[in-house]
Amino acid sequence: MSGVPDDPKIKEKMSAIKHKVIVLSGKGGVGKSTVAVNLAVSLASAGKKVGLLDVDIHGPSVPKLLGVEGAQLEGSKESIEPLKVGNNLSVMSIAFLLRQSDDAVIWRGPLKYKMIKQFLSDVHWGELDYLIVDSPPGTGDEPLAIVQLLGNADGAVIVTTPQSMAIVDVRKCITFCRQLNLPVLGVVENMSWFVCPKCGERTEIFKTGGGEAMAKDMDIPFLGSLPIDHSIVIASDEGKPFVSSYAETEAAKAFTAITAPILKLNEKE
Repeated sequence: MSGVPDDPKIKEKMSAIKHKVIVLSGKGGVGKSTVAVNLAVSLASAGKKVGLLDVDIHGPSVPKLLGVEGAQLEGSKESIEPLKVGNNLSVMSIAFLLRQSDDAVIWRGPLKYKMIKQFLSDVHWGELDYLIVDSPPGTGDEPLAIVQLLGNADGAVIVTTPQSMAIVDVRKCITFCRQLNLPVLGVVENMSWFVCPKCGERTEIFKTGGGEAMAKDMDIPFLGSLPIDHSIVIASDEGKPFVSSYAETEAAKAFTAITAPILKLNEKE
């Protein structure tokens, strides 16, 4: 669904953002939010001005992964200021608007659409090199809304795990992108292998190569594989993105390769 946003306020706000990338998956539990957060942090660490928008209305996890749970937003009647994390990263999530972290958002589609629209039209994003959007799994209300409202996104990064159970659902997500004319920038295969810290033996817990094979079969780029790494678990629980907190790990180094094609979008300017 190419073109420019229909809403004048969204059009104005989005015109100041060079590139919009949506992180998607047809399957839950594949580490999509972890990929979105670390992608945003990697781009910010490279000196780019980055916005990170969490449109997972029912299960927002971006604030937890960044260690900013319970943060208070500032703004006026006209606009909302996103939360600043470091020098180059601005973050927005419905989690910042809940009274308690345990509050459940029990909304039907129209309310979710309205909220996502406000995230784009009323949040003061300013001039950005990238807006990274973390979308919930599946092909329902939130992914459809963000694709339609952005109108001219550069494309989607698709996250999967290697096993067939995940691949079946993720293929539907790629079909979703094609039906909406949203380019697929590439596939990330998460949890591809595990290296025992004691003996060094490599184990493919969920098999490996399923994401790469799917990318080849569906004729889309394969961005790379990420291992199961205990440092990712620790970093996520502590709210410290692993690409910066555990930069010397195999997982962080693998993520650098995944980020490279996204950085090239800005080099084309």
